[in-house]
Amino acid sequence: MTVLEIWRTPRAAAPMQRVATARLLAGQGLEGDRYALGGGTWARYPDLEKQLTLIDRDGVAAVADELGVALTSGDTRRNVVTSGVDLPALVGAYFCVGDALLFGMKRCPPCAHLERLTGVRLVKALAARGGVNAAVLVGGTITEGDVVRPVSDEEAAERGAPVGPDRPVPRIVALPD
Repeated sequence: MTVLEIWRTPRAAAPMQRVATARLLAGQGLEGDRYALGGGTWARYPDLEKQLTLIDRDGVAAVADELGVALTSGDTRRNVVTSGVDLPALVGAYFCVGDALLFGMKRCPPCAHLERLTGVRLVKALAARGGVNAAVLVGGTITEGDVVRPVSDEEAAERGAPVGPDRPVPRIVALPD
């Protein structure tokens, strides 16, 4: 259950840049990334849903094999690439990556914008493997190799996260069959 890669870009549709270490900013996202800077293709959507994205490396590799294309994790335009993490199970849950405390807000199926940027028909193939969106509740440093671990509401509260009636509410995204 680890972080393999970290990606960001300062502008919508600009090439993604891999970094070994980055800061997550509470309420904003990945420092230097388009969404933390107030831009990004989906910047008008709810703040908690666009701060950080995570995707599984094996899911990306499976899509590349199924489609017969050269698709890398960075091509998916997600911020954090993981291995061994059940990402859908993080929706509606608190979890830590490095020093940061996150909350899984929703699944993140790809959109036609990603198809335009990659030139690959990804919407259907990546729908159930598009990763998740997370809100950054407590900022901190993340590094390739960090462990991704679920945390209890009690631990989240100790770190300053809202719990009880103030707890974030995830959005359930229906995936195509």
